[in-house]
Amino acid sequence: MAETSARLLLLLSLFQSRRDWPASVLAERLEVSPRTVRRDIGRLRELGYPVRAGKGPGGAYRLDAGAKIPPLLFDDEQAIAVAVALQTAPSTVAGLGEAAARALATVRQVMPKRLRQRVDAVRVTSIDNAWDLAAPPVDSRVLLAVGTAVRHREVLTFDHAGSGGPGRTSGGADEEPGRPFRVEPHHLVMWSGRWYLVAWDVERSHWRTFRVDRIAPHAPTGLRFAPRDLPGADVTAFVVGQLDRGDAPDQWACHGEVILDAPAAVVARWAPGGAVVEEAGPGRCRLGLGAWSWPGLAALIGTFACDIEVIGPPELAAACEELAHRYAKAAAGHRAGRSAGGEVPGSPAPPVSFRAP
Repeated sequence: MAETSARLLLLLSLFQSRRDWPASVLAERLEVSPRTVRRDIGRLRELGYPVRAGKGPGGAYRLDAGAKIPPLLFDDEQAIAVAVALQTAPSTVAGLGEAAARALATVRQVMPKRLRQRVDAVRVTSIDNAWDLAAPPVDSRVLLAVGTAVRHREVLTFDHAGSGGPGRTSGGADEEPGRPFRVEPHHLVMWSGRWYLVAWDVERSHWRTFRVDRIAPHAPTGLRFAPRDLPGADVTAFVVGQLDRGDAPDQWACHGEVILDAPAAVVARWAPGGAVVEEAGPGRCRLGLGAWSWPGLAALIGTFACDIEVIGPPELAAACEELAHRYAKAAAGHRAGRSAGGEVPGSPAPPVSFRAP
């Protein structure tokens, strides 16, 4: 009965998205025989839905105009949430643009008029912003494979692209380059515009996070596992606190590395998405980061309000020197204005300090 009800609902959905449906096409979409399709059409008619059949062996089924489909029971806030979610999903998941548009059109058709007007009022256009440091969209097929493994508690094997920096392998210096990962996937997390998988690494017996856009899943293993407890009850705190999240500097025009006189755990918590952070001694860390320009990269690094040692490249060092002169000139002009009795808008902001959460 549950399968039959699900097919009937799917049939109604298909009739809303296209005018004519040949029986053979419906059978293929529903993964049933043409005979079962005929029986399901009969059930819809018994429920009062006017489904018309074309004449001849190639005749198609059609839901007559004016047929009333049960409205979706959304309140105003839910309707807006659905509209915004379907319009913004393609910005983080590749290949969903057309499907999301079709889904929004289908949902809109079965909403009451008042809610349709609410949905139509929310038209969203997503554009890239260089300051967002966003990750590449995740392939929807990869996201589905990983999400299915998480839901079914199934061991997942995959290849993982390099996680950044010269000399680093796909998951740290202790791992063999090119060796597949075998994990127990527990959580799929989105943070700072990036999708992460939180998993137990079976081969190395410890918890890891992996960037999903760098995962290439193998065939399903069919192996089940019992869920484990994270080292801490909050998955958010676990992901944010990881030094190695499988990140790598994204394909920015400029990329550099520095040593910061700040703890790695603090820098990892506040570094922009795609940054690579490594321990570099007590209270110090190595930061690899990309940006849209060398001055922009130097400015980003300067936000950590600590001493900086530039590792490279020379363009980053030159950008730091350029900013130093620019800021020194701005400060000198400010002091000169005050000493001359001129009015200088605003007041010096207190220094920003970063503390571990």
